[in-house]
Amino acid sequence: MNKIELWSGTPNHMGARYLSDDAYGAEAQEGTNFAVFSAHASKIELCIFSEDGDREVARQALPERTGHIWHGFAPDLKPGTKYGFRAHGAYAPEQGHRFNPQKLLMDPYTRELHGQWRDHNSTYGYKKNARNVDLSFDTTDSAPFVAKSVVSDPAVFNPVVPRLAQRWDDAFIYEAHAKGLTQQHAGVPENIRGTYEGLASEPMLEHLHKLGVTAIELLPVHGFLDDAFLLEKGLRNYWGYNTIGFFAPEPRYFGPAGFAGFRAMVKRFHQAGIKVILDVVYNHTAEGDQRGPTLCYRGLDNASYYRLISGQPRYYVNDTGCGNTLNIADPHVLRMVLDSLRFWVEHMGVDGFRFDLATTLGREDHGFDPRGGFFDAIRQDPVLCDVRLIAEPWDMGPGGYRVGDFPAPFSEWNDGFRDNVKRYWRGDHHSAQELGARLLGSAGEFDKDGRRAWSSVNFITAHDGFTLNDLTSYNERHNEANGENGADGHGENLSDNCGVEGPTDDPSIQAKRDRRRRNMLATLLLSQGTPMMLAGDEMANSQNGNNNAYCQDNEIGWVDWSDAETDFARFVGMISGFRKEHAALRQDHFLHGGIRSTDQYPDVEWRSLTGTTLDWRDPGLSSFCLLLRCSAEATPIRDDTVFLVFNRGDAADVHLPDAPHDHHWVRAIDTAHAEFHPSDAVEPALVSIAEESVVAFAARHNSVGRWA
Repeated sequence: MNKIELWSGTPNHMGARYLSDDAYGAEAQEGTNFAVFSAHASKIELCIFSEDGDREVARQALPERTGHIWHGFAPDLKPGTKYGFRAHGAYAPEQGHRFNPQKLLMDPYTRELHGQWRDHNSTYGYKKNARNVDLSFDTTDSAPFVAKSVVSDPAVFNPVVPRLAQRWDDAFIYEAHAKGLTQQHAGVPENIRGTYEGLASEPMLEHLHKLGVTAIELLPVHGFLDDAFLLEKGLRNYWGYNTIGFFAPEPRYFGPAGFAGFRAMVKRFHQAGIKVILDVVYNHTAEGDQRGPTLCYRGLDNASYYRLISGQPRYYVNDTGCGNTLNIADPHVLRMVLDSLRFWVEHMGVDGFRFDLATTLGREDHGFDPRGGFFDAIRQDPVLCDVRLIAEPWDMGPGGYRVGDFPAPFSEWNDGFRDNVKRYWRGDHHSAQELGARLLGSAGEFDKDGRRAWSSVNFITAHDGFTLNDLTSYNERHNEANGENGADGHGENLSDNCGVEGPTDDPSIQAKRDRRRRNMLATLLLSQGTPMMLAGDEMANSQNGNNNAYCQDNEIGWVDWSDAETDFARFVGMISGFRKEHAALRQDHFLHGGIRSTDQYPDVEWRSLTGTTLDWRDPGLSSFCLLLRCSAEATPIRDDTVFLVFNRGDAADVHLPDAPHDHHWVRAIDTAHAEFHPSDAVEPALVSIAEESVVAFAARHNSVGRWA
């Protein structure tokens, strides 16, 4: 084994940083600085590999330790070098330490990975067939079976041009999978289907523009692993919630441009006026519990990177349900998370993040704390305070459901909106009352501490659960393809198959399902808050009743473009355009019926179909009207008025309120029709509304024919 010439270097640049200046004084020359955190290691070795990554050609201990940062500078070591670390220290699982220098470890800060992760016995720090399992010690070298870190070319990571302006009151988020969205799209060039480049290809940009999408939210694209139990069944971790590298784009989505394709994708989205949000997983890692592999964090410093059970440090706190919990309370781990976020903003150009199981990030020793270290750090950060921050406000730990408890400027996934919209259109009693609150941004949960109405991220479907088509086609989950005897996934989906389980040729059932989908999408896009739609819902994409397609990297999980329902896609674009046109539908402020100083009218009014006061105590209440004006608290107060009718019952006549001065009502949205064109006709005081429909009326100015 060759040795590497190593100078002291600096602890200030984490990971591998190629330098060509005089930062190291008179003896300096070009080379790479390495720095890695470990509070409990006794020695850390840098391992260099051949160009193909197959052979370890040199090994040398990092010569210096400053605090808990081990570091060294390798002269002449250039970008493209493949490397890894080996950490020495105590192998004492019952004390929380699992050092094993036979296991090659990924650099936590690596921006590129070379090769594949392979599930092999040698990647485990213990002997898998030993009696005490993880208390045993394995001496097999894991290097041939793990991906190698790569020294990156700094020129590739020059900071990107300024991002799009951070305005979110008009946001319409489209949740998509980096591969699955385009893998079956015949219009996308074959060589970039399922890649980062394919996401921002011309056919996709055209489609997203027609829908009115302003932001695309990508399921995890940080480097991740396929779970061993899935590989044994011939499946893969399709969704990607199994992160191993927080700085490295997942290479399975690379196209012809390789790594550069990700930045090119972001640039094209920005040129098209579309923001990019990443779904990120900082709550756990792919190393799992004490029976998992030793790939990076466990081998570098298990007791620092992970939360261990007090009094039993052999075992991991499992608030995530994934085997381990990242220890954000440790300042070096917190720094890594913040450095990762800043990297994706400053060097990759992304506009925001959706934090998976975000309650975990806010856990302190005493429990969840909205003023905890993670929230304090991210909100004071001059880079991260200016991006969109979205929390999935729950985890699997005690007291983990925290909807409404995150601090501004965080938005949150609103599962209450999701469930209530399903219940209302399914016909459940008492659901109309709750829908009233959901339509106004769920103020009961979010209207506090100066939070804005867009803090509620409203959705009906997401990657986890039924698609919109399946929500109206299946009463039961059909997850047999997952290999768990259909027992995985949510058991209660609040779905309604409209009379037949699965596909049907019955035109009456098809028509009912189509209208139900239009009603739910209209409810989503006509509500205060931030709407989010699942990719493929606009064209009735189905997963054949699978409500947990996390392991289906195939036709089940991919969006099917062959049967695209263009009528429904046009319907989505029409309603999103209506939303964008009307400020009353996308307000910053919550509406509480405050009296507007400009015209002495309340900013919101509730009515029955006959124009009388609603009886909110009626458990069977199924229909109501909502008159929206711009908030009395806004500065300045804007003039825009819409009148919405939600009718779950039979066809009825509706009494319209008086239109604003010099305006008249026109019917702009009507879900009773598969393809509806906004009317120019002046509506009379009494209008007819079809059964099971949503209708929106807009106030149009009399003289010039423009929207108010």
